[in-house]
Amino acid sequence: MAGMLAAAMWQGEIPALFGAWFLCMIFMGVLGLITTVFWIWMIVDCAMHEPSEGNDKIVWILVLIFTQVLGALIYLVVRRPERIRRYGH
Repeated sequence: MAGMLAAAMWQGEIPALFGAWFLCMIFMGVLGLITTVFWIWMIVDCAMHEPSEGNDKIVWILVLIFTQVLGALIYLVVRRPERIRRYGH
């Protein structure tokens, strides 16, 4: 095993693997940051613009908190357009 590692290092494959790993980690970090910002944006949008009639606001905030990005996508696709159409904001 050590001989294979030494041979790979000699041929320059280890730095290439490290570069690919590093780019993958950068991509995952950026993706995580984008989804977190999107999730927080949906929570703030719900808290600020959802009407306070009944328990809709509380239920949607709990859905967003407990289901995270999946709940944010559901809120964006299902509830937000309906709210904008009905209430105008």
